[in-house]
Parts: sequence; C-alpha cells; structure tokens
Amino acid sequence: MARFLRSKRSQSIGVMLTDVMDPFCTPILRGIENALYPLAYLPIFSDAHNQRERFERYLEMLLERHVDGLIVVANWLLVDIHVLADLNKAEVPTVTIGWEIPGNRVSFAMVDNEAGGRMALEHLYQLGHRRIAMILGPKRLIDTAPRWRGIQKFAQSVKLEIDSSLVTRLPDVFDANASFEHGYRLTEELLQKKKKFTALLAFDDLTALGAIRALAKAGIGVPEQCSVIGFDDIAISGLSVPSLTTVRQPLETMGAAAVNIVMEAIKAGHENRDWSVVAQKLHAELVIRDSTQAI
Repeated sequence: MARFLRSKRSQSIGVMLTDVMDPFCTPILRGIENALYPLAYLPIFSDAHNQRERFERYLEMLLERHVDGLIVVANWLLVDIHVLADLNKAEVPTVTIGWEIPGNRVSFAMVDNEAGGRMALEHLYQLGHRRIAMILGPKRLIDTAPRWRGIQKFAQSVKLEIDSSLVTRLPDVFDANASFEHGYRLTEELLQKKKKFTALLAFDDLTALGAIRALAKAGIGVPEQCSVIGFDDIAISGLSVPSLTTVRQPLETMGAAAVNIVMEAIKAGHENRDWSVVAQKLHAELVIRDSTQAI
C-alpha cells in the first residue's frame, strides 16, 4: 500500500470473465497469467456469470482497488460498451478478448472468425462433401456473423449451393456449455427431416460433440458416413472418440496479446504520451483429426 501511495501504481490488472465454466476461458486465463507473471503484475480475476449486474458491480470493485488496467473476456456477456469506452477515456487501459466494440473505441484481441469459417467449409469441400449440414451460432453472439460470412464467401467462390433446409442455429442462451445439448437436439431435428447430408459443420466444438452423439444414436458412423468439424479446439476435442477435427483459436496467445496491449498503454500513461486503440486479429488454424474424411 505504501508503494502504491508513492507511485500510484497498484501493479495489478483486473480480469473480468463472462463465465469461468466456459471452456473457452481457461486457456485464455493461462495466457494472461503467464504473460503477467514475469512483469510482476498480479491479475485480479472476477466471474460475471453472464450477468450484467454482476459485471457492473465487479467493475466498480476493481476500480476501487485502483487496478492499472482491465482485460474483459467477453465472449458471451453483452457488456455495456459505453462503460468500457468511458474507462479508456478515464485513462484506465482496457482490452476486450473475443469482443470487438464498434467504433474503434476500445482495444481488442480476437481470432479472425471470417477466415476460420471459410477454413472449416473449405476443408469439407476439399474432401468432396457437397451436402453439408450447418449449425450456426446464436444471433446475438459477435462471432456468429463473421464465421457465417466466411462460409458464404467460400461457397460463392466455388459455386457451392448451401441448402437452407440443412442450416439451423443455436438459440440465444448465455450458458456456453449448453451448446452440447443444443448440438445434439438440432442434429436430431436435421435427421428427422430425412434430408441426406455427408458432413456437418458446427459453430463450436461442444456443438460438434453433441452432433456426433446424435449421429451415433441414429447409427450413423463418424466419419465413415458423416464428417463433422467444430471450432475452438478446446481440450476435450482431442480426447473424444473420434477425435474432433476443428478450427483452432489461439486462446493462450489471445490472452498474452491482451496483456501486451494493456501493458503498452500503461507504459504510455506513465510516460505521459498518447496511446492508440489496438485491433489485433489472430490467425485461426485447421486441426485435422479423426472426425473428417474424404466422402
């Protein structure tokens, strides 16, 4: 406390999570913690449970503790963008992970979702699949639109017709882990339509794993009769049977990138110089495992 009073630096970074139970968050936390440790900065973690009221209360508490910067892992929570923009103006460097705030007002680090969506469909197309079922993300989730845009652009480039009767969507539910059950249920509904498809492209890995369970229950072998691809590359994806082909988000790297951005802004503040909003999009990577094969 005496050091803080002399230097006005708390040597701490507030880290706001939307939902610590979301497997998306865990590698990001590791990346944040690993990047802060050699800098002698302490992360103060808080979990908003996808609740706006809890988010606002924790934000208030972090600011009362004079954190030097703030990192918001905001994949699902619909955060108050005006609050975060005001923090930047008040010289509390703020970075979001997985959430791009419109208007170039707050720095962010996230994967290139459009390129990732294109990558997923291109993989299935190169394996010879043309009848491809798709489970899109929730409308209110920021990742959904760019992934769908990447899918559509690739389809147009190769003149692949997307059958709208084979396209469905996850509901707007804040529990990220619920996507397994929704993937299971939506795949069952697709099968009940009696429309044939040889591959299924899922919005994320949990949705893909739910789809594989539904296919197995219906006696459809993966990948022999239907290939399945996910997105994220959470830990369980490589352990499932069959192991899941997916588009990997560099989650630990995203956490480290956010630390680098916020620390540079803190340094600029100490040196009384301006800092600019940083928009960092990281590359996705195709990880081919056992759940996809040539038709």
